[in-house]
Amino acid sequence: MIELERTESTTRGPARAWSWAVHGDGRRISDGAVVAPHERLSWPRTIGIGIQHVIAMFGATLLVPTITGFPVTTTLLFSGIGTALFLLITRGRIPSYLGSSFAFIAPLSASAGEGPAAQLGGVVAAGVVLMLVGALVKAVGARVIDAVMPPVVTGAVVALIGLNLAPVATGSFQAQPLIAAVTLLAIMLATVVGPGILGRLGILIGVAVGWVFAAVTGGIADERVDALNEAAWFGVPDLQGPTFELSVVLLALPVVIVLVAENVGHVKAVAAMTGRSLDDQAGNALFADGLATTFAGVGGGSGTTTYAENIGVMAATRVYSTAAYWIAAATAVILSFSPKFGALVFTVPEGVIGGATLVLYGLIGVLGVRIWLDAKVDLTDPVNLTVAATALVAGVGDLTLSIGSVELGGIAWGSVGILIAYPVMRRLYAQRR
Repeated sequence: MIELERTESTTRGPARAWSWAVHGDGRRISDGAVVAPHERLSWPRTIGIGIQHVIAMFGATLLVPTITGFPVTTTLLFSGIGTALFLLITRGRIPSYLGSSFAFIAPLSASAGEGPAAQLGGVVAAGVVLMLVGALVKAVGARVIDAVMPPVVTGAVVALIGLNLAPVATGSFQAQPLIAAVTLLAIMLATVVGPGILGRLGILIGVAVGWVFAAVTGGIADERVDALNEAAWFGVPDLQGPTFELSVVLLALPVVIVLVAENVGHVKAVAAMTGRSLDDQAGNALFADGLATTFAGVGGGSGTTTYAENIGVMAATRVYSTAAYWIAAATAVILSFSPKFGALVFTVPEGVIGGATLVLYGLIGVLGVRIWLDAKVDLTDPVNLTVAATALVAGVGDLTLSIGSVELGGIAWGSVGILIAYPVMRRLYAQRR
């Protein structure tokens, strides 16, 4: 278990994850100032900002179970619980919402034939490994991540996970092309020309527009509407335990690389925006997300990650108070106890999902390229070039091979291949020179 850090002073954070000083008069933020993680505005304003965080995470968090077939309310429940765990383990120093990770869509979709229990086993396995990574980073320091997973490796794995999903997106798009096109256009317009927070909610706005268009044009399946009408307003989320199958576990493990990159990136982003050094919290953040993902898998929800959408809310409001995230976590848990809400989300038609995922999966792929650009990865270097190219084609082409009775797809082969090939090729190249 990670030893939780004790804070020396209020300039570093609160002594407890649920204790905040009032910022100024609690109503205004002076020019150039921010509401720090250990501060808060008045409770009415804090509650309002917390609800904004719920809105910001809503579209992405609920889209994952909608695509994979996981229970929406269960996923929402564990995202709220996971957020609370994250705030506790990081001692309230890192404001973050833990929503559904898109990186899990690929392995969950690829292993759909194995059943939900086996899929949950993959989620649990990824969570446990991420906890171990967090413990290692806490013990050794964040430099171990760069040593084991340099940017060329991380970028390639992130890119191939997104691009591997391209056929899924296009298949959904082709099922209802007009609805998908309306959804896609709405997302692009909202993201590109939407002012302020609206631009950050482009996916949610696009899905809502496509959803309404589908309802008007008869694009929502009658059985889904019937299920919505019959669903109760209040009820306990569906809980299910995992089983473990090696093929599914191996499919899910490459997701850990994405989760490490997202969590470390989130810590660095918050540190830059608040002007506070948070490198010592990277291990705690990784461990917390691993624990949240493990809890989700044990109970029947999708794996979690820190959410960039909520960074947008913080940047727009200049409020980094973790009090708002406690409000968001509580709101998510409350909403999870409404089967009517879950049934409403499942009325989203396939065309809407196709329009949204055409953007989302592409964004995951481009994120890998961005990691290369930000780190100035030299793609004229023969080692970087050959291992990255091989991994990408294995992922995009969904290279599927069997070892005995275990069948592995492109994500697994591409990820494992580059993790093994890069250090070997780098050593051989160094010796040749």
